[in-house]
Amino acid sequence: MKTRVRKATMTNKERIEALLRREKPDRVPFSPGGGGFVSIYTWGSITDEFTKPLMDVYQATKKACHDFDWVFAPTLTARRSNRGLFGGEVKPPTSKYQQGQVVVKYPADTAEEVMALKTPDPKTQYPPEVIDFFRWVYQDEDSNKPFHFMFSALMVMNTAADIAGYDKMCKWMIQKPEAAHRLVRLAADYYIATAQYVKDIFGVDGVLPWGPTAAVSNQLVSPKHFEQFTLPVQKEVHQKVLAMGFKHLRIHICGEQNLNLPYWQQIPMGDPGIIWFGNEIDLETAAKYFPNDIIEGNLDTTIIQIGTPEEVYQAAGKVIEQGKSLPTGFILAQACSLPARAPVENMRAITRALNDFGWYD
Repeated sequence: MKTRVRKATMTNKERIEALLRREKPDRVPFSPGGGGFVSIYTWGSITDEFTKPLMDVYQATKKACHDFDWVFAPTLTARRSNRGLFGGEVKPPTSKYQQGQVVVKYPADTAEEVMALKTPDPKTQYPPEVIDFFRWVYQDEDSNKPFHFMFSALMVMNTAADIAGYDKMCKWMIQKPEAAHRLVRLAADYYIATAQYVKDIFGVDGVLPWGPTAAVSNQLVSPKHFEQFTLPVQKEVHQKVLAMGFKHLRIHICGEQNLNLPYWQQIPMGDPGIIWFGNEIDLETAAKYFPNDIIEGNLDTTIIQIGTPEEVYQAAGKVIEQGKSLPTGFILAQACSLPARAPVENMRAITRALNDFGWYD
């Protein structure tokens, strides 16, 4: 790989804005997503992400993005895990192997309990003090911040699975399809209501609906069941959110989903959408299915976690070189959540690879 060391002519904010205009930036940007790394980097504890004041977490994330030259994409959050949306009980991570809040008790244990559940009001997830804080976030300008904030509006199947557990959702797709459909419907109705709630408060300019989709990876769900349970409702949610006026959607097609790509292709993503892939899906394959959207991905998180800095540098360089060849634009990202306990030297190796290989001619 030939290095091209240059002086930047754009900020990370300007790079993403150029991609959204379907223009080529000066250099590939890196979007780190979530995963708890900032909490470890700043305070040494992953639980601080869930216990520190929202302002502290926001400022820590902003600082890390400047330290490592990352895109800064704050997410509207109330600290209440989406796993607790419908009730149940969650707790902060306590093990070094946990990156997010852990389910202690699911909201529903039986199909009958699922059928009796009601869609929660988004106001319960985003109380007034959170909305007031994000009014401030909306106004806060930063050279790495292309959107005022992102918010969860597309993670339909992940939330459906979190109501009764992934194992039950998969079993019910075969044994009790009416209960599985109800899980999906509950999650979809919540996110449609959430998008409308966010729009009513903040409008649609510079606000990015997003969501991960690990619950429908082909290790869990067959393409047949994706078509039956996911496709119609996920498509409906995207259509309704876009109809509200949101221009761009960001979806994380997580894990092994090669067999689902023909179905994902039928779902609108925006003009353009941002579609983030794991390392199980080749970037050129992704671009063929989504020729009008920005492709994001797909540096192997295992290498980031346990590789040497040189291994991370070389792996990132290969992904960058492949991504730069995509016709509709590319954002470098790890394959899934950023490993919380990845060595700082490995994060710096990603930045070094960006500056050595990420420049466009």
